[in-house]
Amino acid sequence: MTRIFGATIANFFFPGAGYLILGEKVGLALAWLVGVIGLTYVEFGIQDAAPDYYWPMFASVFVMNTAFAVDAFRVGKAKLGGRV
Repeated sequence: MTRIFGATIANFFFPGAGYLILGEKVGLALAWLVGVIGLTYVEFGIQDAAPDYYWPMFASVFVMNTAFAVDAFRVGKAKLGGRV
């Protein structure tokens, strides 16, 4: 169960990392990690350059990260069940 929660938290903060922990969706996980690094760079750049767009961007990223975390939890439960 610890591995599932670790993957869930990792996928929230770094989408794709949780899948790597679980050994699932490896190709997509690497692509998502690269994408999230670029998105984070843009998000921080928008904060000063276009502050009106920052909060909608932040909210969008939060929703996306939550969805990745929920999916990692579901994938982990399906793969590992109650096992660590």
